[in-house]
Amino acid sequence: MRLSHWLGIVALLALLTATPGPGQATDANRFESLKRFSQVMDLIEKSYVRDIDREELITGALKGMLSELDPHSAYMSPDSFQEMQVETSGEFNGIGIQISMENGRLTVVSPIEDTPAYEAGFEAGDIIMEINGESTQDITLMEAVKKIRGPKGSTVDLKVLHPEAQKPETITVKRDTIPLESVKSEPLGGGYLYLRVTNFQEKTTEDLQKALHKRDGRLAGAILDLRNNPGGLLPQAVSVADTFLKEGKIVYTEGKVKNAKMEFSAQKQQSDIDVPLIVLINPGSASASEIVAGALQDQQRAVILGERSFGKGSVQTVIPLTDGSGIKLTTALYYTPNGRSIQAEGIIPDIVVPFSPPQETNGTARPILREQDLTRHLEQTENPEHDSVKRSDKAKEMLEKDNQLRMALQLVKSLPRLRKIQ
Repeated sequence: MRLSHWLGIVALLALLTATPGPGQATDANRFESLKRFSQVMDLIEKSYVRDIDREELITGALKGMLSELDPHSAYMSPDSFQEMQVETSGEFNGIGIQISMENGRLTVVSPIEDTPAYEAGFEAGDIIMEINGESTQDITLMEAVKKIRGPKGSTVDLKVLHPEAQKPETITVKRDTIPLESVKSEPLGGGYLYLRVTNFQEKTTEDLQKALHKRDGRLAGAILDLRNNPGGLLPQAVSVADTFLKEGKIVYTEGKVKNAKMEFSAQKQQSDIDVPLIVLINPGSASASEIVAGALQDQQRAVILGERSFGKGSVQTVIPLTDGSGIKLTTALYYTPNGRSIQAEGIIPDIVVPFSPPQETNGTARPILREQDLTRHLEQTENPEHDSVKRSDKAKEMLEKDNQLRMALQLVKSLPRLRKIQ
């Protein structure tokens, strides 16, 4: 049984490496590597202090092999493979964060809006040092995901070091069902629409179109908010960008194998949105959201405002294995229409505006007086030719708390005038 097992592995490796390319090892070197691997396996089985199941050793070897490649390649057990498929099509129980391995540390890419992690104060760049008291050193990404997720209503303790903090803190988070509602919208008055895309899943473009068409009155301009958007499905990123583009390249990929080389371009559609557009990004904007921002920036379709994005510009291909497990393998890199690599560089905004949290006051600050506060001030009359500039309480609150959004609204109103000057 042992001989047939190893003959199977030898045959598989021979198949995978049958056509050596430049820089690949010779057949003799490949055989020597496999022989060394076999020797170590035999030594462990014969001499290790306790009995080890061979399947456990093989699984451990596969995990180590893939985790050594880059932070995004990983081996997935049958359970993990099934969970991964759920993430983009339904809902799951967890706390609502996108995580990655950066320099060997378990790092938060972005908390998902309106989830327990978001409410608990997790930030892009947080380092998770422990999960339920267990160190995350040497943990794989899939193992971390499995430990953080759990039944709805249960809790998980995470020791976290925030980017600007001097020492870590332990945050207890109650798990909940994480809905994959990816698009939210809010009228900002005067025909301007705020569009928030939290991630890219199967119905993102459909939901975006619904938000665009349920508005009242004409559309004067839009703000597309991709902050803390960790990414998702590539086809959805392409179709979201295509919503605002009539033609031109959106993204292309380059890899070793033929199937890894792809190019996506915009198609002219009746539903194309051509109003002035501002896109908001920050360090939590990754992957698919960087594709959208990069395409709209290179095509000079939108002004990008905020902070440099995360810089996750690699393509992962999910490959199922015969036993129900699978691997996630980095097979290509993304490039913007102008040939810029997103990987480790990110998208640099046209206008860099750091986020400034609202300042708490002790009540002694001098209040700001405006016309609307004066007794018997004249009420604004609505122009029947366009939407009223009156805003909902929610829109007012959003603008008061968000300096980047305020700047974006001022800018999107100015774009038509600025274009005329140019």
